[in-house]
Amino acid sequence: MRFNETLQRRWSENDTLVCVGLDPEPAKFPAHLRNHPDAVFEFCRAIVDATAGMACAFKPQIAHFAALRAEETLERLIAHIHEHHPNVPVILDAKRGDIGSTAQHYASEAFERYRADAVTLNPYLGHDSIQPFLERADKGVILLCRTSNPGGADFQALDCGGMPLYLRVAETIARDWNGHGNCALVTGATWPEELGKVRAIVGDMPLLVPGIGAQGGDVAAVLRHGLTAAGSGLMISSSRAILYAGKDEDFAAAAGRAAHELRDTINRLRRA
Repeated sequence: MRFNETLQRRWSENDTLVCVGLDPEPAKFPAHLRNHPDAVFEFCRAIVDATAGMACAFKPQIAHFAALRAEETLERLIAHIHEHHPNVPVILDAKRGDIGSTAQHYASEAFERYRADAVTLNPYLGHDSIQPFLERADKGVILLCRTSNPGGADFQALDCGGMPLYLRVAETIARDWNGHGNCALVTGATWPEELGKVRAIVGDMPLLVPGIGAQGGDVAAVLRHGLTAAGSGLMISSSRAILYAGKDEDFAAAAGRAAHELRDTINRLRRA
């Protein structure tokens, strides 16, 4: 099944728009895991198992694993998700972007080595840098558009022929790059009105929305500006607020409760 089909099934059958980010930081792990020889895997696996029922997708951030020399752990974690929660797609948050054979290798890294269902990418180098990913019609291609960080406006808001660059990016991807229907865009929760402008351009294309929780994004504003006519279309990502909801041995249960609360908040607001 293609990424977008799996995602749409999660939206409808599990009634959830919550994307659970997996950003392990061992210093924040509960005390009983800090000296565990396989702490990163044990922590992330417990979070995955506790939140899978509330997740429309999981989003492991590759730098959090690579900095710990834990790439093999990331492979095992994604394999665990595929085996035990096969209906939850995995987005590799890598923000790759390069040309030629390097782009081909990055596509192999995401889809062959890690077996991700989708990957985040930087479109700044243009179509040829994304082509090896677009060719994989069964995989999701999630491109940076209007990011949640304050510095995103340095370039993304610049005038580009009477339109800010981020909207030109959205227009180009929706019109020219989405031939297989496997594209999505990253649009930050911290800029809800701009998210709405993106939605108006791209129609029902899925939007990955970081910035809820620790970054201060407003769920109600995101839903007001970002929902499709069908009442879905969003992957609202939360990482730290779910991962570190608990500090003791019941950390996974606390994460499950946090994910459940976020799902219920989103559902209550989108049906109000």
